[in-house]
Amino acid sequence: MIMIAVALLLSFVLCLLLGVPYIDFLKKKTIGQYILDVAPEAHAQKAGTPTTGGVFIITAIIISSVISLLMAQKMDSTAGIILTTLLFMAIAGFQDDYLKLKGCQNKGLSPRGKLFRQIIIALIPTVYALKSYGTVITLGSLSFDIGIFYPFLAVFIVTGASNAYNLTDGLDGLATSVGIPAFLACGIISWLSGHSVVAIICAAVIGASIGFLKYNKPKAQVFMGDTGSLALGGLLGTLAILGRCELLLAVFGFVIVAETLSVILQVTSFKLTGKRIFKMSPIHHHFELCGHSEIRIVKEFTTVSLIFAVISVVLYFIF
Repeated sequence: MIMIAVALLLSFVLCLLLGVPYIDFLKKKTIGQYILDVAPEAHAQKAGTPTTGGVFIITAIIISSVISLLMAQKMDSTAGIILTTLLFMAIAGFQDDYLKLKGCQNKGLSPRGKLFRQIIIALIPTVYALKSYGTVITLGSLSFDIGIFYPFLAVFIVTGASNAYNLTDGLDGLATSVGIPAFLACGIISWLSGHSVVAIICAAVIGASIGFLKYNKPKAQVFMGDTGSLALGGLLGTLAILGRCELLLAVFGFVIVAETLSVILQVTSFKLTGKRIFKMSPIHHHFELCGHSEIRIVKEFTTVSLIFAVISVVLYFIF
């Protein structure tokens, strides 16, 4: 428990300390975000805001996790796999951000190119989970052997969570705020089920996320970019797999799942009927166009995320 507190506090302090020089560097190099033409009109004023803030979030998470795990004498292969997956996802996201900045537009990696990278990276925790736990998934005290479908499910969880988190990162402070309850629930469940390594890394993520909010809350001084969102989403999926709470991810990750479903429903409805269900997707843009302020949306979505995080922990005890 002490190392969990250490990981949280250390990552919080590191994120705060690393943020200042990194944001100054981005401003000096005029490394700013390009806004899509289809985004709500209010987003035009965000053009030029420094991006790739995920660099110092991920750095804080990795450093604090390694130090805390070494102090706890738990720097094992599971930790190595989790942190390696996080690093590779961050590199893929940074490549996407770099191409956007280089091309002076909001177009980086192609959807296929991005998905290919995510799938390849997702195979790292998937293969490790297969060797460690076989093809069994758990829900509390219940277990289910899904056989040959397990690797497909594991890869889907990691890539799906990565993309879902990326879609959620559309308003100042939104992805970070809704992510904190999700990682908190994942950490609690993992700790209760004996997966202390996962719990310590979850604490590091929470600390870094809280620190990042200082710079990302409205009006944002920096965006995490795909460097942060792809990595944090992929990390959440990886932690759910290795923390043995794959099925509960849909509960404590309810908001990012809902964001993804809103896009799927919107696209499907338009292709089949020519009509849109929402004014714009992901769904946070729908509420924005309905007149809700960014701050209100972030508060409401964070509250929903916290509620479902509590529900997921309750479900763990029930089953």
